[in-house]
Amino acid sequence: MSANGPQRDVFEAIADPTRRRLIQMLAAKEEIPLHELTAPFAMGRTAVSKHLAILKEAGLVVDRKVGRETRFRLNAAPLREVQDWAAYTSTFWSANMARLNQLLLEEEEQ
Repeated sequence: MSANGPQRDVFEAIADPTRRRLIQMLAAKEEIPLHELTAPFAMGRTAVSKHLAILKEAGLVVDRKVGRETRFRLNAAPLREVQDWAAYTSTFWSANMARLNQLLLEEEEQ
């Protein structure tokens, strides 16, 4: 992450199912070493590391070295943007669907 904030869009970072699975795994534990994050996937450490780098660029993951091991933890704060967007779109579509339903009922009555 740069001093000016995340280098990658949070929506872009969570668009990939592998990265969403990594977020779920990180949310379940305080901190996870790379070898544990790699185990459930049918890909090597390098591929998982690339996914983690994207999550890190979006500010969703923080890592630290412990000896020769790298451990990762979730920083869920950037997901607030996703939550806010989902809440807005839910409200928007609920209101529009209610209006559409009302219009259709009025047309049926005519």
